Amino acid sequence: MLSVVRVHLPSDIPIVGCELTPYVLLRRPDKTVTTDDVPESAPLDGHFLRYKWYRIQSDRKVAVCSVHPSEQATLQCLGCVKSKIPVAKSYHCSPKCFSDAWQHHRVLHDRAASAINENGNEEEELFGRFNSSGSGVINTSLSGPASSASLTNGSAPLYPAAVTQRSGGETWFEVGHSKTYTPSADDIGHVLKFECVVVDAETKLPVGHVNTILTSRVIPAPSPTPRRLIPVSGVDVIRHLDSDGRISSSGTFTVLSYNILSDVYATSETYSYCPSWALSWPYRRQNLLREIVGYRADIVCLQEVQSDHYEEFFAPELDKHGLRWKYPYYDGCATFFRRDRFSHVKKYEVEFNKAAQSLTEAVVPSAQRKTALNRLVKDNVALIVVLEAKFSNQGADNVGKRQLLCVANTHVNVHDLKDVKLWQVLTLLKGLEKIAASADIPMLVCGDFNSVPGSAPHALLAMGKVDPLHPDLVVDPLGILRPHSKLTHQLPLVSAYSSFVRLGVGLGLEQQRRRMDPATNEPLFTNCTRDFIGTLDYVFYTADTLTVESLLELLDEESLRKDTALPSPEWSSDHIALLAEFRCKSRPRR
Repeated sequence: MLSVVRVHLPSDIPIVGCELTPYVLLRRPDKTVTTDDVPESAPLDGHFLRYKWYRIQSDRKVAVCSVHPSEQATLQCLGCVKSKIPVAKSYHCSPKCFSDAWQHHRVLHDRAASAINENGNEEEELFGRFNSSGSGVINTSLSGPASSASLTNGSAPLYPAAVTQRSGGETWFEVGHSKTYTPSADDIGHVLKFECVVVDAETKLPVGHVNTILTSRVIPAPSPTPRRLIPVSGVDVIRHLDSDGRISSSGTFTVLSYNILSDVYATSETYSYCPSWALSWPYRRQNLLREIVGYRADIVCLQEVQSDHYEEFFAPELDKHGLRWKYPYYDGCATFFRRDRFSHVKKYEVEFNKAAQSLTEAVVPSAQRKTALNRLVKDNVALIVVLEAKFSNQGADNVGKRQLLCVANTHVNVHDLKDVKLWQVLTLLKGLEKIAASADIPMLVCGDFNSVPGSAPHALLAMGKVDPLHPDLVVDPLGILRPHSKLTHQLPLVSAYSSFVRLGVGLGLEQQRRRMDPATNEPLFTNCTRDFIGTLDYVFYTADTLTVESLLELLDEESLRKDTALPSPEWSSDHIALLAEFRCKSRPRR
């Protein structure tokens, strides 16, 4: 007879919005074991599996700590309450927790104050009105029984009308009857119970032992403070997304570049400072999706996307939000575009492996080719797409003219071999030069280049050449960088984020300049772990055809929790997303 051998959950901590899928090991009548489901619609030997999920509501309501969401809150910041900052962010598990988090927590208060000073009621939906007299005041009465009944975790509970069971001060509500369950806001602070039992297909009665799992209390999905768009085009107004979440100017478009951290790299050994539940893919994928969708970018360039995650998750989910995925996943790079703003024209791949084979055959002696290929072949590519804009550039010289755009998305996945990194970047730029020679077309070069500002690859991108005396050129065992005079290109590329330093003054610009390296005109970091902090990601554009209108604000140390790094419960990658708003320049008729 069909029987259940074992049931467990990949993570004991359930999170709002993150699907829970128990691992159920079955023994078939023929004594083989399987994890395949046996639904009522397809019984096995007259039996099937029945699942139920329950929310266990205690008579004593519980709030959870905003810093350590697996811990029960014992105090609340009254400054947050008076400022109408989301209530979940006001709870802390101890005075030490509140003190340690103050540098980060204070940013919420400052943001609430500046929202009123700068925009009146514009951000009331996010933060509400700010009352400075409450700043830093904490309410330590949450642990007392008298106050516990007033906690609602930010929303009135909405439970099913039918009470399944009540025992010992607890009420069980049935909330699901499938194998998977996605916790909702109503579940916050409550324990969930999963039941699995074999059922007779004819009598519909349970057979044998009922297998159960109890989770820990459901926690809210941690949410970072929203990043704003900062104008750099001289318009002295901080940009906000409109009611549909999109930039309101019809003549501009936005581009997002984001290394989302592949699941195969997101291990507790590498990121020991991040809670294991926050490293799990079921949590990270939902958090990443919320972040990506929230930016409402017109073009999305992702790196480190696993093929199964692309096909089973990102492609279908982003399609629901209007982002077309016509371009196949390719070696971790995935490029999406908003189908109501762009249409596809052409696609190219710069296959570094093929280029490496051609290079070794041309310049490396046959006896050394195997060694050379081992050094050069890294199984990565650059994905180049040509799009046509469906929106008007609103320029008199562009009436009736097709507006094309070329977007390159790459991940230079080479860490220690400086010569190979530079060669890959040069190969990409030479490919883009060929496209530029055949068409007058604006270009964007996005991605994770694994190269810090001032390195040879960055110099080649930003300056169009590499100084022959650059220290990165010292190690070149295959001679692939010689002669050094070939390390040039003719594309007028400029780093989008350098606009924070180069252009004008305005609201928010001074703060952003403090997050930039004045020596390189690049962000202080786009990658932040315990072992490394620096800039590896860039969005370059051709300055003769495009202008930067606004940029997504950068993070700084106060935006990250004390004594931690990325990834974190709030930010699910070790990289930060870069987003730039562009406008095509009007070009004179030829």
